[in-house]
Amino acid sequence: MKQILWLGAGCLFACLGAGCASVSATASIAAAATRAKPPLGSSGTVVLWPNGAPYARGTEDEDVPKMFSYPAMGGSGTHTAVIVMPGGGYEHLAMEKEGAEEARWLSARGVTAFVLEYRLGPRYHFPSPMLDGARAVRYVRSHAEELGVAKNRIGLWGFSAGGNLAGYLATVNDPGEAKAEDPIERVSDRPDFAIVSYGRFTMDDSIPRKTNMEGLLGAHPTQAMMDQVSVVKKVTKATPPCFIFATTADQTVNSLNATAFYDALKRVGVPVELHIFERGTHGLGMGQGMKRFPEVAIYPTLVANWMAVHGWMTQEESDGSEARTITR
Repeated sequence: MKQILWLGAGCLFACLGAGCASVSATASIAAAATRAKPPLGSSGTVVLWPNGAPYARGTEDEDVPKMFSYPAMGGSGTHTAVIVMPGGGYEHLAMEKEGAEEARWLSARGVTAFVLEYRLGPRYHFPSPMLDGARAVRYVRSHAEELGVAKNRIGLWGFSAGGNLAGYLATVNDPGEAKAEDPIERVSDRPDFAIVSYGRFTMDDSIPRKTNMEGLLGAHPTQAMMDQVSVVKKVTKATPPCFIFATTADQTVNSLNATAFYDALKRVGVPVELHIFERGTHGLGMGQGMKRFPEVAIYPTLVANWMAVHGWMTQEESDGSEARTITR
């Protein structure tokens, strides 16, 4: 993935502050991105680049991409791993509702989970969040043995902007650099599956949208820049299986994004499952406790069934107890 990112970012994003250290810090760039508190219930923190991330503008918390760990509960053997990617328009992170809640649910069902805290605008733009996500996949794969996870069962679960990020990583990846000095960079960043919830997958003008993903692309992105992050344009036969969730009533990200992604995957023969509920606002998370939209509560069951079908979660695990309650 890195070669594609470098080529795309080199000319398109230099003036946006994609991370080039030579660009003078402006007031907007210097403003710290809104960061969420560490998610509840995590057992540890993984700093993805201990010596500093690519394009890092400093050493503050917002400059340090990291993951929070949720080891699989119960049972021995090798587990599936899922990296959860919260949404927030690439400007903040819904760390609990679209991160820790899902990670605890996965952990309770025998899946090792991580919540990714990736870099955000206005301090960081493309390709920094993509590099953070790719590094997260490489980290889990390169440490699979010590983490007790299978190298070929590493998935992503993204929401909103995190859904765009997960979709991008599913379609733009590489096998790693065999001779890299850093052993983490020697392994592939291709996820083995992706679950995406109400994400933006196309910037086609035929699909209504309220924003141009300014958190990722800056205030005035060109069409070429928007094409660079349009997931549907990146789909190939090598894209891993995907599970897509959306609602027709979503007024923030039109559900035509979900159908466009589904169509692109279907055309090239990638296994894909699509669920679009009639009702439900943007930002449903796992859809639990929605008094106005009780029907969406089945969402995690659909995810569990899909994972079980592919062997990423056993049927026994998918029928498991609810995730443990975490108190402060």
